[in-house]
Amino acid sequence: AGFIKSPLSQKRLTQDSVELYCEAIGSPIPEIQWWFEGNDPNETYAQLWDGARQDRVRINATYNLHSTSTISIANLTADDSGMYECRASNDPDRNHLSKSPKVKWIRSQANVFVIERPDIKGHVTEVSGKVILACNMTAPHPAIGGHEWLRGDKVLQTDVDSSAFTTYTMEGKKEEHSGVYECVYKTSPVIKGQVNISVPPQVMAYKKSEHGNEGDTGVLTCKNPSFPPVNSWVWYKNGQEPIVNGSGRYIIKSSGNKTELRILKLSIEEDTGDYHCNATNSDGFGGATVNLRVRSRLAALWPFLGIVAEVLILVTIIFIYEKRRKPDEVLDDDDGGSAPLKSNATNHKDKNVRQRNAN
Repeated sequence: AGFIKSPLSQKRLTQDSVELYCEAIGSPIPEIQWWFEGNDPNETYAQLWDGARQDRVRINATYNLHSTSTISIANLTADDSGMYECRASNDPDRNHLSKSPKVKWIRSQANVFVIERPDIKGHVTEVSGKVILACNMTAPHPAIGGHEWLRGDKVLQTDVDSSAFTTYTMEGKKEEHSGVYECVYKTSPVIKGQVNISVPPQVMAYKKSEHGNEGDTGVLTCKNPSFPPVNSWVWYKNGQEPIVNGSGRYIIKSSGNKTELRILKLSIEEDTGDYHCNATNSDGFGGATVNLRVRSRLAALWPFLGIVAEVLILVTIIFIYEKRRKPDEVLDDDDGGSAPLKSNATNHKDKNVRQRNAN
């Protein structure tokens, strides 16, 4: 048996997790075991198994063309520091209780150093229309090579300052920047702190005014883009008791920062009006109003009927105009054609008279 990949030594913080990887090849396919020796001088190697250390140890192994094994340890403590050893052997007697294996176990080792996590205190302040986030890491701590401020995967600010204190400033109010922010210290290993900007729900209506046809289903929607998430949503119509989900023609669907009110078989008399969506979170409550207008089913036909009426009026006007114009045009044509004929006849008559007088 021989190793083709060996575990690598790593540094970790308490409460973090660590993963070590080992891969061996041989014929027949070798078995892989994990062993541990702590930093205590009197401590000897002990074999690790899946579920050890109060179920914080997980071992996954596959034996296909070659052997692969991964050990992961969650929620690290200082006692998890020490030497981790990957052992591989394909000797048939490797696990025999009385026989010594002909081929000894081959070994590959890696050190895991678990460092006590420093305490990071974060806070938020508002000064002169600005929001200032701050993180301060208490001593002792590793050497700092700089900082980063993150919101999700987006890097907001970076520097190479070695100070344990770092800040990030934003223009505006807390309500405009609520969310989860991270201050990252460039240390070995990397240390992260968290600063939350928490505000009451900043509820917004998807549409401030909704329209629906009588007999159809009306849908009203509200959302909360702020942090922390909403714990509960309540809908009610202006001047009435809160709407109970599933009562009458009402269906309410709420999931986190979004809520939806469906009203079945809309009625002009009963359903027209203002609806309020109220949200509550750990910092307070907020709400928005949606105005619902219900139209008659025939309302959609009015534009079409208007167009038809306009066309009919236009056709009628054209017909009347053409009817009145035709006799005048015929009369003008007769007058225009007879005048030249009379003139010609007179000219011929005068010509004949002159000819006879000459003779």
